[in-house]
Amino acid sequence: MLLVLIFVCTFLIFIYLNGKYNENYWTRRGVTFHKKNKVMGVFWDFLTTPRSFFENLCDIYKEYPNEPAVGVGSFFTPCLYVPDPVNIQHVLASDFASFNHRGVDPNEGDVLAGTILFLSGKKWKLIRQSMTPLFTSTKLKSMYYIIDKSAQDFVVHLKDNPKLLKGDAFSTLSTFCCAAVGAAVFGVTTHSIFDSPFLTVARKAFKPTLVRNIKFAIANLSPSIFKYLNINFFKEFEDFFINAIKQVVRHRENEDVKRHDFADICVSLQRSGKLVDPETGYELEPTDEVLAAQAFFFFVAGVEPTAAAIFATLVELGKHPEIQQKVHEEIDRAFEENDSKMSYDTVANMKYLDMVVCEAMRLHTPIGFLTRKCIRDTVLPNGNIKIEKGTKILTALYELHHDSKYYPDPEVFKPERFSRENKNSAMDLTYMPFGKGNRNCVGMRYAQLQVKAGLLYLLRHFTVKTIVNNNLPKYRKDQVQVRLNNVDVEFSPRN
Repeated sequence: MLLVLIFVCTFLIFIYLNGKYNENYWTRRGVTFHKKNKVMGVFWDFLTTPRSFFENLCDIYKEYPNEPAVGVGSFFTPCLYVPDPVNIQHVLASDFASFNHRGVDPNEGDVLAGTILFLSGKKWKLIRQSMTPLFTSTKLKSMYYIIDKSAQDFVVHLKDNPKLLKGDAFSTLSTFCCAAVGAAVFGVTTHSIFDSPFLTVARKAFKPTLVRNIKFAIANLSPSIFKYLNINFFKEFEDFFINAIKQVVRHRENEDVKRHDFADICVSLQRSGKLVDPETGYELEPTDEVLAAQAFFFFVAGVEPTAAAIFATLVELGKHPEIQQKVHEEIDRAFEENDSKMSYDTVANMKYLDMVVCEAMRLHTPIGFLTRKCIRDTVLPNGNIKIEKGTKILTALYELHHDSKYYPDPEVFKPERFSRENKNSAMDLTYMPFGKGNRNCVGMRYAQLQVKAGLLYLLRHFTVKTIVNNNLPKYRKDQVQVRLNNVDVEFSPRN
């Protein structure tokens, strides 16, 4: 009993001292400190409430509307919430050399976590440079016919299965995204593209279970504890995904046919030997495991977040039939003018559809915030805030998209905000559904194309109606993603 009492007292003293240290650390630097949960900050709120992580950041944003940055609790590692657009621009772009680390260091044995999402330094730079050619305009044009075919097949699938027209639209949309990214980016098809084992992996990879939420919190609160416990994010998917990519690459090697997709890049990289950074001389062997990790990231990012963007757009169109009518008219006109043969250029030039998608992604951005880690001492310009090496940075994203200072009537769906005439410099700083700077989403243009292609065919054949359930929380509890939870979409065939 005495030992238990000593342990409890020691633990409470540690909590008190750690919280006091966090508060004093930021106060000495002239930064307002968020005193709620001084030790675990917003990570404790995330673990103990049914809300998404970004919703807890929104509370801080509203509580300190005029602060350029706010210190928050964290184990052993200083953590700073940055809501100011100028400071965010500094972190994500202007001072990239000081903030080019994503903020999480996966453990060495977590093979599929070795992606450009989590990697840093020379290895990140080398792999990012190697993967970027996959998403050039030329490559997107060459693979558009595959995305187009997937969208057409999806419409046929819906018409053949009318039960899918009412209920769980998000899951239904994710089948299209899985089929499109599987076929276009990886050249992977299955007996039924709408019943794929890859879809199961994509859905499970970031599903917010209690265990995954705890791993997320530990990874952000204390890298040393995360490393000591040797926590892995994606170990359960390794065998399936690495073997699948090996089969795809070996088949492409034997087939010797160019399809301008991910498998082609894998074959080319492996035939060329080691990747070498000419500036530093850093070398990396493009093994099957290294390439499978990049494939894993592209796949999971191409399914659920893309489905979320399509779903959000349909939700808003279902609430605003007059805007939906204008989209229908633009789509019908494009089909008629092009003899029902859609091309990359046709889709890319649909101005009103683009405005609608941009506004939907402002209201319901796929991710709620961005993270970085400072890798060298520096200063944030607004507030002249000194940042030490190792400091964790949480930047506002959802909050900016919903702030009336930058978007008048922010909760109102207004596609015209994104017309050429109405775009302004404030939007350049505050609108970032795909991130910003050198670490923005490498597949951004592909994702936009896939979203628009899916919407093009869906709205050519269906009208949508939004069903709202006000008894549910608006958003699903998620670590990073922003997932609508209290709405669904119903499809009705157009005459």
